[in-house]
Amino acid sequence: MSSGENSGGLMSSAGLVRYFDAEDRNAIRVDPKTIVAFGVAFGVLILVLNVL
Repeated sequence: MSSGENSGGLMSSAGLVRYFDAEDRNAIRVDPKTIVAFGVAFGVLILVLNVL
């Protein structure tokens, strides 16, 4: 790659960092433990349904 080319790596991601860093007051907030518990419960449900 020549020194005259701009790869745009860091500069192009700066806008995304600002976008995802901003917190929205209307956003749905879910505790990470709830997500893990839901995933485990869903996995157990699938295992139970496979046995039946």
